[in-house]
Amino acid sequence: MHTNTINITGFTVTERFMRYVVIDTQSDPHSVSIPSTEKQKNLGRLLVQELQAMGVTDAHLDEYGYVYATIEGNTDKADVPAICFCSHMDTSPDCSGADVKPIIHYNYQGGDIVLPDDPAQVLNPARHPELKNQLGNAVITASGTTLLGADNKAGVAEIMDACHQLMQHPEIKHGAIKILFTPDEEIGRGADKVDIQKLGAFAAYTIDGETAGNMENETFSADGAQLLIHGVSAHPGFAKGQMQNAIKIAGQIIAALPHELSPEGTEGMQGFVHPVGITGQAEQATIEFIIRDFEEEKLQQHAQAIRQVASQVIAGFPGTAYELQVKPQYRNMKQVLDNCPQIVDYGMEAIRRAGLEAKLCSIRGGTDGSRLSFMGLPCPNIFAGEHAFHGRQEWVSVQDMQSAVHTLLHLCQIWEERS
Repeated sequence: MHTNTINITGFTVTERFMRYVVIDTQSDPHSVSIPSTEKQKNLGRLLVQELQAMGVTDAHLDEYGYVYATIEGNTDKADVPAICFCSHMDTSPDCSGADVKPIIHYNYQGGDIVLPDDPAQVLNPARHPELKNQLGNAVITASGTTLLGADNKAGVAEIMDACHQLMQHPEIKHGAIKILFTPDEEIGRGADKVDIQKLGAFAAYTIDGETAGNMENETFSADGAQLLIHGVSAHPGFAKGQMQNAIKIAGQIIAALPHELSPEGTEGMQGFVHPVGITGQAEQATIEFIIRDFEEEKLQQHAQAIRQVASQVIAGFPGTAYELQVKPQYRNMKQVLDNCPQIVDYGMEAIRRAGLEAKLCSIRGGTDGSRLSFMGLPCPNIFAGEHAFHGRQEWVSVQDMQSAVHTLLHLCQIWEERS
């Protein structure tokens, strides 16, 4: 007889989280190594040690910095599919992840949270409206000079505590549970070296979402684009009527992009074109773009908008030219998940069983699950409770992390029940 109630005490998620965030695991988009930074393996090695100490004997770190592990099923049923829980170990290059000093603010009462190492960093409900849902809870922040690392070490800690609870509570019946911790998600390489065959799962869930209760089954589709501008170089002392400066041309192209096609001018289900880097000299300059939209066919329209602007600007600079190269990055995982609706349905039920209001959402971004879904492993995204990620005001609450652990345990049980 199965029950919707899972009675567990002794959460370890907070202690684990506080231990993990002080390990610097920042990834590097300019590195060509795998993983992009060797220090990510420091967390991976610790996770392997902790999993092995729980009794998860096959836990290991591979050469590429991925952690794999299996909690064997304890059900009498022979047909329970293996499911995978996945989170990434790296933190964003956008903000320092070195010397993180996590602080627990107990019994939050709705006011401002001033971060002590930089009092200019103030969390308040006006800027962080989700804080209004944390009254009486314990809110964890960094000290003001670094990010916290809740993205995605909250997910890592939640999976690790769920593993601990499964090993301690054999009354929670489940099939095989596969664990995957990835490096380099923040730089778009998190799924590059995943061994799907070795993982051996039927479905997966990334634990990398925001608000407690949210589940995401849809991401942007994404392309990267490189606009190469060929200018005309001349000695600056004799450049009149000769030089056509590629850097200045690049600046005009960026300035001419329509605001309504920019990240700062879009929201909801609207896509965008975003220049993320510019390099070059007078003779040649390059603009790097990311192109995003929920509808894959619109990516071509957005690339055409770049071409139109570039053509218009280039026309005013005789002897110059441009080239635009577009490469696919990832695609909207909803295309895959719509073909196996039970994966999302079971996740939503698990959230409800954990006592939360379940809400199905779209991500204005991507996850490892986007790539994994198209590699043959359907993979929606479940909340981890992380907020204001990639910046110094990042935060998470203890209670939301505990709710995530409960959700994962219920999810294990649901897959066993429905098999």
